[in-house]
This record gives sequence, structure tokens and C-alpha cells, in this order.
Amino acid sequence: MPLHRKTLLAASILALVPGSALAQLEEVLVTATKREASAQDLPFSINAQSAADIKRSGAVNLEDLSRNVAGLSIQNLGPGQSQVAIRGVSAGQIVRDQPGVKEQVGVYVDETVISVSLFTPDLDLYDLNRVETLRGPQGTLFGSGSVGGTIRFITNQPEMDDFNGSVEADLNTITDGEEGGHLKGHLNIPMGDNLAMRVVGYTTEYGGYIDALREGGGRDEDVNSGNRTGGRVALAWEPTETLSITPRVIYQEIETDGFNRQEVFNIFANPYTTTRPAIQLDEREQYLLLDEGFEDETLIADLVVNWSLEGVDLTYTGSYTERDILVSRDASALTGSVSIDLGFPESAVSLPSNLHDATDVEQVTHEFRVASNGAGDLQWVAGVFYSDVERKYSQRLPTPGYDAVTDDTLGDGAAAGAANGYGPDSPYNSDLPYDIEQMAVFGEMSYQLTERLNLTLGGRWYDFEEERRFTSGGLFSNGDDQTDDTSSDGFNPRLMASYALSDEMTVNAQASQGFRLGGVNDPLNRTLCDAGDERTFGSFQVYDDESLWNYELGFKSLFGGLSFNAAIFYTDIEDLQVTLDAGSCSSRISFNVPEAHTLGAEWELSAYPLDGLLVTFNGSYVEAEFDSTVTNSEGAVLGGVEKGNRLASVPEFQMSTSVTYTFPVALFGANEMYLSAQLQYVGDRYTQPSDQVAGAGDFTSGLAYGGATGNEVTSVDLELDSYELINLSTGINWDTWEAVLYVNNVADENVDLSFDRERGGRARLAYRTNQPRTVGLTVRKYF
Repeated sequence: MPLHRKTLLAASILALVPGSALAQLEEVLVTATKREASAQDLPFSINAQSAADIKRSGAVNLEDLSRNVAGLSIQNLGPGQSQVAIRGVSAGQIVRDQPGVKEQVGVYVDETVISVSLFTPDLDLYDLNRVETLRGPQGTLFGSGSVGGTIRFITNQPEMDDFNGSVEADLNTITDGEEGGHLKGHLNIPMGDNLAMRVVGYTTEYGGYIDALREGGGRDEDVNSGNRTGGRVALAWEPTETLSITPRVIYQEIETDGFNRQEVFNIFANPYTTTRPAIQLDEREQYLLLDEGFEDETLIADLVVNWSLEGVDLTYTGSYTERDILVSRDASALTGSVSIDLGFPESAVSLPSNLHDATDVEQVTHEFRVASNGAGDLQWVAGVFYSDVERKYSQRLPTPGYDAVTDDTLGDGAAAGAANGYGPDSPYNSDLPYDIEQMAVFGEMSYQLTERLNLTLGGRWYDFEEERRFTSGGLFSNGDDQTDDTSSDGFNPRLMASYALSDEMTVNAQASQGFRLGGVNDPLNRTLCDAGDERTFGSFQVYDDESLWNYELGFKSLFGGLSFNAAIFYTDIEDLQVTLDAGSCSSRISFNVPEAHTLGAEWELSAYPLDGLLVTFNGSYVEAEFDSTVTNSEGAVLGGVEKGNRLASVPEFQMSTSVTYTFPVALFGANEMYLSAQLQYVGDRYTQPSDQVAGAGDFTSGLAYGGATGNEVTSVDLELDSYELINLSTGINWDTWEAVLYVNNVADENVDLSFDRERGGRARLAYRTNQPRTVGLTVRKYF
């Protein structure tokens, strides 16, 4: 039998059963265990969002999808910079200048890992077969980056016997913002009996909705517009019925003109100044001296070879990933705040200053595995994995005219004396190249003990080696030049059991261990620290590996037109890696919290209560708390890390529900029409652990500037409020056409997604916010 197989439709696709008045819910085949299996049969918690689910929800990125997946949460930190957490396992906010911090959720495109700490690629979701969310540690099969879980984007593969294609066009408008839209398409081309190619292309224009106030009273509207363009080309060759070779190339570019930052305070724009115009920033406003931007260029080349022999399948997967990321932001407030501390004249404080954060990544992976393919009671998979990641991170702070002011204020030669070999007029520069090499051996086997009871045992042995060098120069730096090494090896086990109560119901249990590599913090920018912050944060250099044990008990059922899956879980975390702002130092640190836990429940319901009426209800409750208190050298609790306090960025409760009614119509020759409504609720969260400390929302800059004394208090609510989003859509289907009219964020909710403080809040305070009400029309053509 040819290796190429079409998967079943996901649980939310209508499939009328002959003789039945109600639609039936179909099972979906997934490859979450690196073997093809029904999602309902897997002995752990998994969600599979099909292409139909994605289209119905209107999701355009992983953040949109997360609201429909129980236990999955996304912390929005700007374009292409979101952080993923599953079941409350979260380190809190990780920012651009912490490239050594490892991800907690592994993200894959098919067999290729694409997650890179902070910068998980914001890939387009077009022509996907499904998105799999594997909850709980998946270290046995997916390694260190999957300590909290794994997300897999599964693409449609080339088909040998069917020429087909699709085109999708969209036009939308944003309330008080710009127009946007996209054009996407795919083409599947058979090229003989054993060769086929699948091509996907897309371009999207994002409308802006954030306005920027400027020096002199100017105003630029909608400064956060952007574009995403890319595509995939996959070739499938089956020289024999048992051998398939699939090379593929993925390329994508993202460019945005700014960020979704909604500012509350800026040293150049606040209500306290008197010699400068007093400004009260409003919703969806920010203050800029310079234009900002984000660029992300991603290239992925991978190869999958499957060879089916009698009794076993042999699989090789290899990939090469190259990413170039540039975050260009207006750092004038940051630089200006330091200039005030240094006693520079007011004319120098407002010098435009542009911070460039550049990340270049090259990653090579190889995996070879062997899996049983028979029908016996014993099934198994085993393999070896190797990866090498070379990542170069650099910062530059070009500020024209800064050296002259430095020498005038601090003495001739002061700027050059602090340069440490870097160029002029850049008071901060750094370079951090590092290399991570990983070797692993893994295996998993399951045995059907009885007709109803199945046991699975797996494990992974790993070995990591990391080398890095940190160099810095400029007035704001320490003039560092240091080399560090980190290494770790160990074994992660997993034990699962599944018992079929009936043909429709199963219960499952799991105990599994997860792991995340530790590392070394960059040195504090001590020249920017006040004495208290230097004492508090200066001793945190090395942070250890994070490990956890996950225990879960789950229930899965499928009764024709009703599917209900649920699980309860407990995660015991040891040496949780937590990130905090290092106060005034304009640095971040990571450190270990000895004990923490998450405890919760998740559920997913899909049902057809009436013919043509699909109802879904998903939700989760998570208690994610510290079980240890961390204190500084003076005995004070450090940054809110106190026993009983919540882990950052995790809502205690989130849920989504949708209702879709499909009915036949004869309008304009159409076959059917549908109406869909979705409600998404996300509970309150904190961006950092310290945000829940009493008085943490009261900020004083301590900077006398523009007539302000610096003692004025700006009070903000650091508990990010819960929010509800309502999306509505209606569509008409013809034989080969579909038209959808939609309204997203119907109530035009302005949501605080995360909180940003520049230099501990002395320079700037802001929330990152969501897209306003968006009305659009999407047209699809299939052929």
C-alpha cells in the first residue's frame, strides 16, 4: 500500500451518516506519538484543530487559536514575539535581550522544530491539515523544549492522484484604523504515477491601529501596520510502494512599521511636565521620536524519508533553519532617562536614540527512528536525535551626537574610553554568539495487556553542550568580555495507561517527566543600576536546569454526535526558571525557584444537538503557584516570588464556546449557508511575578525633567483584567465557492495583553493591546 494516506477529518467537520437525522462527529488521525493513531485512542490529553476549525474561528495566528484550545495560553509581547504556555507552566515574561533562555513549549512544522525561545515564528495557517496541541511534558519524543507541551502545525502533503487548488482573498477594515487583507492559494500538481508537488503562497497586509504622538505636536496614525509574505514548496516522490521521499522549502518574511504598544507614561509625554507640553496619552496611543519596526526572515529546508519494510518503518528527518530577526525600536526614553541620571543638559536628553536588537539563528537537526508497523499487541518506536543551534544576538544603540555631549559633560575622551572597540555615538553595544549542541536517544513502546487495557512506557536520554561569549562596550555597558559553558545530561521517563470502558469511552492516566536546560545570565548593566538594584540582582549569574513531573487522569468519549474529553492534572516543578526585570538596570535576570506547581482541569465538548447545529465548549481551570519563597541578600522577598503567589502570564480560567448552524439554501444557486458565533473568555493574568506585590503598580521615575520633579506617581493596574471577545460570521457555500462575512471583536474591546516597563518603569510604561473591531469579507475558490 502506498505510504501516502489522507487523514480523517477533525472532530468538528460535518459528516452525515446514512439513515441518521443528526450529523456525526468523526475521529481524527494524528501523529503526536510519531506513529499514526486516532486522537481518541492516545493515552494523554491532545487537541487537534482542523482546517475547518481554523476557518470557522477566523484564526490567523497561534494566539487566535489558543483561545479555542483548553489549557493553552499566549502572552503577546509584540509581533513575532509571543510566548506560549500550556497548563500554567510559565517562566513569565522573557524579552529580546535574554536569548539564552530556552522555550517551555516546543513548536513544530510537521517534523521540524521551529521554536526559538522568545521568537516563535508567526507562520501563516493556510493549507494546514490540522494543529495538534499535546498537553503536558513531551520530552520523551520531542526533547527539552517541550517541558510544558508541544504544538505541531501539520501541513497538507502532495497528493499523487488529484490535481487541485484553492484561492482565498480577504478584505477587512479596522475600527479607527486602516484597511487590511490577504491573498493566499495552493496548488497540488501530480507529476506522474509516483511524483507530486504542492505549492502554497500567501501575502497579508495588516492594517495599523496605534497612533503615535510626535515632538512639536505632530501625530502619525496607524503606525503598526505590516506585511507577511511567504510560501511552501513540497515535492513527494514514491519510487516504490514502500519508499517515499519528501523534500520541502518554507520561506516567510514579516515586516511591521511599529508595535501594538499603548503607553501610559513616557518621560517625554506625561501630565507632569511644565516646560514641555503636558500630555495625557490615551487608548491606542504612544509617543515616538523615531520610527520603529520589526523584521523576521525565515527559511526552512527539510527532508523526510519513509521506508516501509516488513514489520518496521524506517524514517529519517533532517532540517536546516535560518532566521534573521531585527527589532528596531525608539529607545529615546531609555537613553534619555540615563542621560538625566548622568547630569546631561536637557537638550541632550531628547536626542533620538534607536535600539537595534538583531538575532541570527542557524539550526541543523537530524533524526532517525524505527517503528513497528504490524498489528500485534506490542507497538514501539525508537530513535536518535541530533541538533546544532548557532545563534548570534547583538544590540546597538545609535544616538547621533551622543559622544560629543558625553565628552562635554564627563570630560574629553570619556566616550572613546568606554567604547571597548565599538564605533562612535552608540552608548550601548553587545554581541552574544552561542552554540548549543544536543544528542538524544529515545524510545516508547505500548503493549495491549488485555482487550481493554493498554500500557505505554517511554524514555529519552539527552546530552546538551552550550558555549557562549558575551562582549559589550559603550558608556552604558560594563565593557564585558566573558566566555561561559553550560552542559547537562539526564533521562526523562514516561508511563501511560489507557483503559476502554466501552467502545465509546476510555480513561487514561499518565506520569511523565520534563526538562529545560539552564544557562547563564548576561552581566548586569551596572552603570545604569542604582545601588539597591545592584545589591539585589547582582548575585544572579548561573541558573540551573528546570525539571517537572506531570500527573494526569483523563477521560475520552465519542458517541456519534457528541464528543467529550476531559482531564485533571498536577505538575510538580523543581527549579522553575523565572524571569524578572532587574529594576533600574535595564537588564533582565533568570533565576530558579526551588518549588512550584500547577493543578487544574480541562475539558472539550463538541455536539450536534440538532441537525446542522454544531456546539462546542472548551475550557480550563489552572492553579499555578509558587511553593517556595525567594529572598534577596537582605532577606526581602524577591520580585513577588513568594509561596502562594501566582505564576506569571497564566489565566486561572479560560473558556471558549461556539455555535454554528448550517442549513440548505437556494440563494444565488448556493448549496448551503451557515451562521456562526464565538465567545472567548480569558481570565486575569500578571505579566511578571512582581506585578502582584502590593504597591507594584505605583511608579515614580525619580527623573527631574521638563519641569516634572520625578516624584510624581503614575498608578497602573498590573493585574491584567479578564476579557471577552465575540466573533460573528456568516457564510454561503456553492459547489466550488465560499463567501464569508465576519465581524471580529464585535464589542471593540480594548484588551491589556501584557505590560511593558522600560528601565523598570523610569523611562516608559505601556500595555500591549489587541486589534479593535474588524469587519471583513473572505472569498474562497476551490478547484
